[in-house]
Amino acid sequence: MIPSRYFKSYREKLGFPSKASAKEFLSAKDIRPGIDYAYIDQLNDRISGIINSVNSAVHAEAKRQDIGDFSKDFVISPYNTIRSAGLLPRLNNQGRRPEEVLFSWLRGYAVAEFFTPTISKIFAVQIDKIVPIGEDDLKNADTFRRSPKADLEVMCEGKKIRIEVQSGFQGINDIKEHKVREAKRVFEETQVQTVCIHFDLFNGQVAFIQLDSIGENDVHWITRQQMEGQSVFEIDQNYFKWRLLDPIPDLKAIALGAE
Repeated sequence: MIPSRYFKSYREKLGFPSKASAKEFLSAKDIRPGIDYAYIDQLNDRISGIINSVNSAVHAEAKRQDIGDFSKDFVISPYNTIRSAGLLPRLNNQGRRPEEVLFSWLRGYAVAEFFTPTISKIFAVQIDKIVPIGEDDLKNADTFRRSPKADLEVMCEGKKIRIEVQSGFQGINDIKEHKVREAKRVFEETQVQTVCIHFDLFNGQVAFIQLDSIGENDVHWITRQQMEGQSVFEIDQNYFKWRLLDPIPDLKAIALGAE
């Protein structure tokens, strides 16, 4: 039996005073690849392409008339803000490359902005009355971060409603558990409801889910292995109330809270 003190002595001979420093060196975790800005440019072009394709396909009521300037305002401009604020190296969620995290976030950001006029029509509110409240908006680069807090807030029929905007691109549609828990916390403390609007751009459909009404024992809670075993709420097909090729529905047609 080789004594454990030998292992420590061996690592010290290699030049490492601790297990952690040895692991970092041997796995090359201490080497950080440089940001590939050419790759980012290609990813940004793809986001613009996605938005243009969606705009050409959706019903006339949901089309953006300002699509020519859209990429400049909601892809390139926020990217420049993130880059100039030095945020790119901080985008390393779950060990992914910053370029990929940026693409994922910026793609979702652009989709949410694209459908903001649509959301205003659904809730019958003016666009300037839709208040961004998410902590990952770009008004303050110093506090930019991802959090479970909802994205938007509106006054609808005399009551305040929070709106969580999601988008799906692979036909896999679910909601992370911490989003539901946050919605329940907000409702318990303030009686403000949170509605998730999920744009499934792979299948051309949109779901509406009242997050604070999801039960702890709902059968749609599953473990998603692709997300490192996280618990997620799988969006049942009955929650999809709008097909993107159809006219924009109103709140009555959506029947929030009903499955």
